[in-house]
Amino acid sequence: MSMSDPIGDMLSSIKNAITMKHNEVVISHSKMKESIVKLLLQEGFIKDYNVNEENKKKSLVIILKYTEDGEPVIRGLKRVSLPSRRRYIKPKDMPLVLGGLGTGIISTSKGLKTVKECKHLHIGGEYICQLW
Repeated sequence: MSMSDPIGDMLSSIKNAITMKHNEVVISHSKMKESIVKLLLQEGFIKDYNVNEENKKKSLVIILKYTEDGEPVIRGLKRVSLPSRRRYIKPKDMPLVLGGLGTGIISTSKGLKTVKECKHLHIGGEYICQLW
C-alpha cells in the first residue's frame, strides 16, 4: 500500500483513536511524524510517546491525553497543506488557531515550529496542520 499523505494518515489515526477513546495509537515512524509528535507533547496535547523498533521497522506509540472527565484534550485536527496543494505562509499572515487556544504547526527552514514560535522568530514556511 502506498501512502500519498503520511501526515494526513497520522492525523486521521489520532482522530479515530480519540473518537474510540483509546489510550494509545500506533503509527509508522518517520522523522517528520516524530517531530510533529514532539510538538504535540511540548504543547500538552498528548501524554507521551515512544519509538518502538521491531524487526528493523520503527513505529511511534502515541499515548493520548484525556481530562479527568474523560474528555480528549485534542478536540480537533485539520490538515492544512496537502501534497497536491501546498500552503506556504508568511509570519505576518499566520492566524491564531481559536484565538490562541489551539496551535498550528509550520515546517520552516529551522525545523518544525508552532505558529507562536514562527511569529516570535519572524520566519514563515509550509503550514502543515492545526490542532485545538
